[in-house]
Amino acid sequence: MTDPAPTIGVLAVQGDVREHLEAITRLGCRAVAVRRPSELDDCDGLVLPGGESTTIDKLARRWGLAGPVRERIASGMPVLGTCAGMILLADRVLDGAVDQQTFGGLDVTVRRNAFGRQVDSFETHLAFADWDEPVHAVFIRAPWVEEVGADVEVLARVSGGAADGRVVAVRQGHLLATSFHPEVGTDDRVHALLVQMVVGARR
Repeated sequence: MTDPAPTIGVLAVQGDVREHLEAITRLGCRAVAVRRPSELDDCDGLVLPGGESTTIDKLARRWGLAGPVRERIASGMPVLGTCAGMILLADRVLDGAVDQQTFGGLDVTVRRNAFGRQVDSFETHLAFADWDEPVHAVFIRAPWVEEVGADVEVLARVSGGAADGRVVAVRQGHLLATSFHPEVGTDDRVHALLVQMVVGARR
């Protein structure tokens, strides 16, 4: 008997939730919008979406989700953080709000809004890990990674321009994070990597 399809949640307190749910569904997984701890309990993996990191932090704390998310991260649940989600996974944040908190777990220092304001949004193609084809990456008020810990694998860097060489995708064990929005468009390879991590963790 084959195992049932994994359930992957998307933290749904604020941000671009729908696009992530659609990508997860396309990959044959059960996608769940997570707004309360009981919904998180059913998840084998989690996506922390783009949006406003300070707002997501405040609402997660208000809705009683912050503690449970931290506990699941600490217990080894695979998590993908994109844009604001990368900030929420980071252990250290530069240029954050005074009272801003993160879920943590990812041994990186990220700089919030490093690429500038909304008007500075851009798209590019990135060489990603050992994939043959580049990833189409959309950056919207995105962070970048200033420092990585010894156990963090760098998956992608910006090539060219003022941000040349800046780290924009990383992985540390069961945690995966991108500065860009992989849910924009139909290239589901970043989400597929999360699914692979979830399947591996279930085994």
